[in-house]
Amino acid sequence: MKSDEILKRLDELIPDPKCALDYNKDYELLLAVMLSAQSTDKRVNIVTKELFKYSLEELANMNEEDIIKIIRSVGTYHKKAKFIKEISKSLLENYNGIVPHDRKYLESLPGVGHKTTNVVFSELFNEPAIAVDTHVTRVSKRLGLAKEKDDVIKIEKKLEKKFPKDKWGRLHLQLVLFGRHYCTAKKPSCDNCPFKNNACKKPYI
Repeated sequence: MKSDEILKRLDELIPDPKCALDYNKDYELLLAVMLSAQSTDKRVNIVTKELFKYSLEELANMNEEDIIKIIRSVGTYHKKAKFIKEISKSLLENYNGIVPHDRKYLESLPGVGHKTTNVVFSELFNEPAIAVDTHVTRVSKRLGLAKEKDDVIKIEKKLEKKFPKDKWGRLHLQLVLFGRHYCTAKKPSCDNCPFKNNACKKPYI
């Protein structure tokens, strides 16, 4: 299926894609995306509602056990509590608390990898990027945009090659939302899928 047709159908199904994570400050987005690993955006929004009552300075100096009490409902909360402190301290020490437009620096932060940086770059800096999470991986393979054996980096490169650069950020959000609400891991809504007749490689029911 041609890229323009895929984009057209996604636009019809998800015309106004937006980041599902709640944030008001740049560092809040960075922390929220980090917390979303092995968790859901809905759960992350619940814990960050309390977490973001504290300033970056307060988070940097907060006892890890107190952070754990706030974020306990997300996965791997012990590690993430430590990451929150270390990221907060690093941002304050190196960039006066501002998230920099610096991929090498961001990817060096604990708990922040390539995917998280892609989300931040796309959302904060409007820089073309495709963050490949579990939803994007699943949808890409089902639609034949990637092979079953492809890892996230290979999937990212294939999507970048197939779709126009100025569409990457929007496409990423649409694929995430499509995977979350329609092309789910279990019992996907194939009857409501705009690709059911000529794109999806096989039924996943």
